[in-house]
Amino acid sequence: MIKVAIIEDNQPLRNSLENLFNKTEGIRCVASLNNLMNVVSEIGKALPDIILMDIGLPNISGIEGVRTVKMNFPGVQVMMFTVFDDDDKIFDAIRSGASGYLLKKTPPEEIVQAIKDLYYGGAPMSASIARKVILSFQPASLPTPVDYQLTVRENEILYSLVDGLSYKKIADKYCVSISTIRTHICNIYQKLHVNSKAGAVAKILRKQ
Repeated sequence: MIKVAIIEDNQPLRNSLENLFNKTEGIRCVASLNNLMNVVSEIGKALPDIILMDIGLPNISGIEGVRTVKMNFPGVQVMMFTVFDDDDKIFDAIRSGASGYLLKKTPPEEIVQAIKDLYYGGAPMSASIARKVILSFQPASLPTPVDYQLTVRENEILYSLVDGLSYKKIADKYCVSISTIRTHICNIYQKLHVNSKAGAVAKILRKQ
C-alpha cells in the first residue's frame, strides 16, 4: 500500500485528490493538510511514503516545506503539485529535495501513475517541466561565427601572420612585392577593425 499525504490549500482540489487516491487500488491517503504550520507533527503521525505538495501555500511556501520535510523525514518522497512552471521555482524545489514535479493541469490518471512511479524509484515530471530540466544541462548555443568578408588571398595572408611569417617571407611565399602585402594587410586591419598585427592575430585566434 502506497501511503500519500496531500498538502494543498485549495479545499475542493484537496478533496478531489483525496478521493482519487482512496479509490485507487494500492494507494491510500493518510493525511490531508491545507498548510505547513504543523507539518512535522502531522507527517510524524501519518508516516506517508509520498507527499503531494503545493508550492503556493499560505504562510510557509511549499519549497520551504520540502526542506523541512527532508530534514525531518529524509525517507519521505516529495512531489510538487503546482501551477508554477518557471525555472526558478522548478530548480528551487529540486534543490530543496523534491523528487517529482507535476503541474495541476495533469490528468487524474497521470497523477496516480506519477505517484506509483515515484514510489518505485522514478522521478516523475510533467513533460514541459522535464524538458526545461533537460535544456538546463545542455550547453548554450554557440555564437554565429563573424564573417569579416576577407578575400581568399587576405585569409591566406592573415593566417601567414598567425604562423609568425614576416612581410618579406609572406611576399616571397605568394610571389608578390612587400608593398602588395602591406596593402592586403591594411585591408585586413580595416575589415577586422584592428590597427596592429597583434590585434589581427588575437581576433582570429579567438574564433578558433
